[in-house]
Amino acid sequence: MLKCSLAGKIKITEGTFSDYKELSKYHYRNERIGPFSNIFALKPQETSCLDVSIIGVIVYSMPNPCLELRNIATGNFFVGLDRKTQISLLNKTVRRISRIIIEPRFRGLGLASHLVRKTMPLVNVPIIEASGVMGVANPFFEKAGMAAYKASPKTSCIRMIEAFEAVGIVDSMLINPMEVHSDIESLDTQRRHFIENEFRIFLKSFGNKRYCSHSLERTQFVLTRLTERPIYYIWFNSNSGLVARYSKDNMQDRLQPML
Repeated sequence: MLKCSLAGKIKITEGTFSDYKELSKYHYRNERIGPFSNIFALKPQETSCLDVSIIGVIVYSMPNPCLELRNIATGNFFVGLDRKTQISLLNKTVRRISRIIIEPRFRGLGLASHLVRKTMPLVNVPIIEASGVMGVANPFFEKAGMAAYKASPKTSCIRMIEAFEAVGIVDSMLINPMEVHSDIESLDTQRRHFIENEFRIFLKSFGNKRYCSHSLERTQFVLTRLTERPIYYIWFNSNSGLVARYSKDNMQDRLQPML
């Protein structure tokens, strides 16, 4: 909920790429955003006396063509089409929240969820989606009314976790890289050889990381990948013509989160 101290002091306006650039340095992915469809900015009212020109920004982009969790969330609504038709339908009906940034001095006030909740209807498409690992620590997407879908652990992650357990490093310890690294170094020769082989297998799909030798940095990298489970978020625009068109087939019921 938006803190009352800011009520009446802020406004949401159509934004520009310059608005994004002004705040991009505060985002953990400080890089080009590529093509976008909409940008909205959170700015102070002229009479607010807040000493900033922009408080927050949200960027909406075109959807990624293939997302497994989207198919789950939409009851395979976009499945079974040829690629050209599928992409055309996605581009007409879905937009993706690709960035949301709040100026650091204004974080913790509920402004991220406020910006998401207020701007989603303005994009005027049936479906808004987002994804990211930050939702685990700060579920502002859910607070804004989006439904969350958590990805199942990858087979490679399950195997690596089981390998740790086989040498006595249990799941509850995997949040502490230094402790895990120390335990690996204290293993006997046979178990050390086993876990090193499992590291090599796990890192095969991570480019140059596959060549990393035993180090705290390598252990940290692997543990990050084991605990990093992206969450997919989706919001259905109840005023959308698409949702209304399929309401007789209980589309909304089929699209409820299967958590």
